[in-house]
Amino acid sequence: MLAGCATPPGAEVLQLVSETAPGARTVDVFVATTREREANGENVFTANRSDQTNYATYTVSVPPNHQPGRVEWPQGRIDPRTTFAVVAEETVSPERFFDAIATAPGARNGVALFVHGYNQSFAEALYRLTQMTADADLSAAPVLFAWPSQAAVAGYLADRDSAMFSRDSLVDLLTRLARDRSVGEIMLMAHSMGGWLTVEALRQLRLSGRGDVLDRLTVVLASPDIDIDLFRKQMTTVGPLSPPMTILTSPDDRALLVSNRLSGVYGRVGALDVSDPRVQKIARDARVAIVDISSLEATDGFSHDRYVGLASVYRELAASGRAGPQRGLGIRQAGAFVFKTVGTTLSSPFMLVGGALAGE
Repeated sequence: MLAGCATPPGAEVLQLVSETAPGARTVDVFVATTREREANGENVFTANRSDQTNYATYTVSVPPNHQPGRVEWPQGRIDPRTTFAVVAEETVSPERFFDAIATAPGARNGVALFVHGYNQSFAEALYRLTQMTADADLSAAPVLFAWPSQAAVAGYLADRDSAMFSRDSLVDLLTRLARDRSVGEIMLMAHSMGGWLTVEALRQLRLSGRGDVLDRLTVVLASPDIDIDLFRKQMTTVGPLSPPMTILTSPDDRALLVSNRLSGVYGRVGALDVSDPRVQKIARDARVAIVDISSLEATDGFSHDRYVGLASVYRELAASGRAGPQRGLGIRQAGAFVFKTVGTTLSSPFMLVGGALAGE
């Protein structure tokens, strides 16, 4: 299984190209990262840790031949006609970063903040958020929080340390976004080890008395790489959120099996089985919504990235008139659910509505 993990793409796929292709769509992405810059003033980020948060903006072109749920990676030459491509990028100050978000198209509808997972390069995280934004035709401003993953399977323990190193920066990002009332709802989606980082940040916010920030958040954890006992302890401090925190799980998630082996413990939140009465009790006790998304197609061979398909499912339903913001703004009750791909209603890949689910 470990041998089957391909090396994530690096900075070479983010080389700037001069123009887009006819029919291509562009997505403006705001980036806050604890990765170190390769050189001052440049947006080439390494896997080293930065003592300060670095800020950047990217405009990414999505090719006309784009297939929902996929990232069309360059195979050698970057060609906006057939591949994702960066057509503009800028190094910005913290002040410029937050001002630009507040004035971005869609910011009044909300911010879609993505925290990537283990074994992810910067390019992979940037293009994944771009893909979800484009597939869902998302009206919110997309923001990436990129922590310094080693982008290597053998870097699991280093990644876990880097995620924890980044906790204060994520707390600061959430606090500053929540402070600006011109920004709509803050929709926070975290994948894999990013889920562990996110819950630690929520815990820190609660311990520091920042319930006002927590009240601005809608939180979705996709395949979270968190020990079950640790999660219970974390949520005892975090307490219930409104709407409830949503956890997307797949009992057949093979990547979390690898995580179990590498971390030396067993039982990850992202692989919980919602049909298990004990899991249903966890959901009720922690006041969270646990949703089995095994019905969605995975693209990574490990059943670890099923969440990326939520965007394309939403767009299809929106086109048919069966989905839209008027249907609701998130799961409004705790419990264990099964996601249904037929007749499903979603409000975005970052938010689910109760009509999409079959109850426990």
